[in-house]
Amino acid sequence: MENIINLKDIVVEFEDGEKILKNINLDIKDKEFVTFLGPSGCGKTTTLRIIAGFLEPTSGDVFFDGQRINGLPPHKRNINTVFQRYALFPHLNVYENIAFGLRVKKVPEKEIVSRVGEMLEMVNLMGFEKRSVNRLSGGQQQRVAIARALVNHPKVLLLDEPLGALDLKLRKEMQIELRKIQQELELTFVYVTHDQEEALTMSDSIVVMNNGYIQQIGSPTDIYNEPVNAFVADFIGESNIINGSMPKDCVVEFTGKRFECVDKGFSPNEAVDVVIRPEDVRIIPAEKAQLTGRVESVVFKGVHYEMCVDGVDNKWIIHSTKACPVGSMVGMTVDPDDIHIMKKSEDNAL
Repeated sequence: MENIINLKDIVVEFEDGEKILKNINLDIKDKEFVTFLGPSGCGKTTTLRIIAGFLEPTSGDVFFDGQRINGLPPHKRNINTVFQRYALFPHLNVYENIAFGLRVKKVPEKEIVSRVGEMLEMVNLMGFEKRSVNRLSGGQQQRVAIARALVNHPKVLLLDEPLGALDLKLRKEMQIELRKIQQELELTFVYVTHDQEEALTMSDSIVVMNNGYIQQIGSPTDIYNEPVNAFVADFIGESNIINGSMPKDCVVEFTGKRFECVDKGFSPNEAVDVVIRPEDVRIIPAEKAQLTGRVESVVFKGVHYEMCVDGVDNKWIIHSTKACPVGSMVGMTVDPDDIHIMKKSEDNAL
């Protein structure tokens, strides 16, 4: 797939000198579902606004289909945006909300009827044409906002946390619906969220951001299984992050003991972050383990138990289908493939 959006050395700096984006470089492929993921204030919404044209970068270039579009106003870009607050027109019914952009462009009435009908069918709102948007549920309002954005046939749809106001069950339903719409229309979706599960569920590619930098870009599987640093590992799901060192290739030392791993390329005795997912820690009898600890708490999470185990130097989070009694001593073991070694770094500017 060819790139449809290219961001080159994007910097956004406020008048007081604070930098919100720090030399962002990013290529977004055509027909891809890309998610910007990160904590509040990391720069993900600012990046979305740069693409949309609502904000101009302090320096750097924005390219769309190979053409530089710096300074091009939003309405002249073949890009539409769905906001967290859907910004529907309360005085217009569902049909007229969806048709609004077409009327502004003076599209013939016959074509408006056809295109609005297609959108109503796509978002499962047939029969709601005359209903006031104020009488719709949050999920239905979100569908109207998506239909209004898509009826103009943009090449790219930007979505700024559009599911944030919905309850959990509806969020999950709409995640599936959005992904289905994106695949049916073969459009590029750029989605902003701070919800890790949402990003993993919907995306072809995830851009993890923090403190104005891109930390990592990759598929959901890559981001989860092969995080490039401790921030990504900790932000995407839960992790045990432990200080360690690499005496040599494929050997890591932490909690005063040595373990086999699969990572290479570190300097002898280089200080590292050791990342182990809670689901990868297995409970074994304490007398057979290098790692031991006392169970401090057990919480039932539905599909597994979450145990907090107090080790000699670290507290461990363990996910297991079997619970151990609070206060009991347990042993812990981890396979070499499940020990992930990270270089010690806070920012990974890509």
